[in-house]
Amino acid sequence: MADTRPTASIEAVESGLAAQGYIASRQIATAVYLSQQIDKPILVEGPAGVGKTELAKAIAAWRGMKMIRLQCYEGLDEAKALYEWKYAKQLLYTQILKDKLGEVLGGAQTLGAALDQLHTFGDVFFSKEFVEPRPLLQALEQPNGCVLLIDEIDKSDAEFESLLLEILSDFQVTIPELGTVAAVAPPTVILTSNSERDLGDALKRRCLHLHIGFPEQRLEERIVESRVPGISQTLRKQMVGFIHEIRSLDLKKLPSVSEAIDWARVLVLLQASELDHEIVRDTLNVLLKYEADIEAATPQISAFIAKASRQGVFS
Repeated sequence: MADTRPTASIEAVESGLAAQGYIASRQIATAVYLSQQIDKPILVEGPAGVGKTELAKAIAAWRGMKMIRLQCYEGLDEAKALYEWKYAKQLLYTQILKDKLGEVLGGAQTLGAALDQLHTFGDVFFSKEFVEPRPLLQALEQPNGCVLLIDEIDKSDAEFESLLLEILSDFQVTIPELGTVAAVAPPTVILTSNSERDLGDALKRRCLHLHIGFPEQRLEERIVESRVPGISQTLRKQMVGFIHEIRSLDLKKLPSVSEAIDWARVLVLLQASELDHEIVRDTLNVLLKYEADIEAATPQISAFIAKASRQGVFS
């Protein structure tokens, strides 16, 4: 059963997320705590792969709530995000009405009376029975609440933001044919952005802002330890130190936390006990996604391994 009660403390948020394998910084835990206390969505910004989407998944798992995900893209509109009409069902009912038209209008003595009766049936066609809810409306209809993840909002058009404003501020939406549909239980709303475009002030005002960047080294070591428990302490310190050195380079795409976790799994799979030039060279494509980045990093491998090893000894 979903736990809809506000969390007692920031520490409880940290431990709750950690139990789901999400190692949160104090800043992240504070934002989640405040969001619950004041019923406000969180807009999470930062580079790809630092754990923005995973945060929503962890909150849902921790609180035992259903997660509903809306993946944003250019051209997304209300028919895909909010609702659309069940046209096939409407067409079927239209055919039934046509076949039964004589019975429906049997008692009508005038054209006006007949039109009034047909108008009544027209209202039925645009009732809730014929609505196909999409993620936003589904989230409002959940009896026990849910986590609503609006993922990569920066990939949608600026016009789509206007559709979200009523939901983000009042947890309700207005459908012209049905009126206002309010949330049965306010959802926990997480919006993510990779900052591909600037978001509107109206949307930002309705949200708590949280930026998740690359974690500091000790926190990243804890994240790797949580996700890859089979890795040794020595190798974990070396690989995280190496990744932090790689991030000092001017690359097209810096390795994120998700790549760090993938690399740790690969090193464990290859039974590495410590970093050496050969294994780093052979697996560098797990960390870096562009050939130009691999070429830029390759000459630095030995120096970065040595520096990471020294840091591991004295940390």
